[in-house]
Amino acid sequence: MDKLLHIHPADNVRVLREPLAAGEAVVIDGQTVLSAVPLSLGHKVATRFIQKGEQVIKFGVPIGSATEDIPMGTHVHLHNLKSDYLPTYTLTDEYIAK
Repeated sequence: MDKLLHIHPADNVRVLREPLAAGEAVVIDGQTVLSAVPLSLGHKVATRFIQKGEQVIKFGVPIGSATEDIPMGTHVHLHNLKSDYLPTYTLTDEYIAK
């Protein structure tokens, strides 16, 4: 079974069906990529290069925008993604208590 769940043709991320170890290889559209970090079940991985500002699409639905360029095979989460619908209260200076 493929470790990455792919639901919709418009998706630019896939979701882990099981944990992925750092350095472990996965195949995305015929290309082998290595995970830079360990990832848990349910986390997202970019299926192609996602440009800063581009919408991130999961299960055919935009879930936010990339806050930086995201290479193929990279973990997509709060460190490089912001919601386009709800405030993101983590990892931004304006929400850090001073």
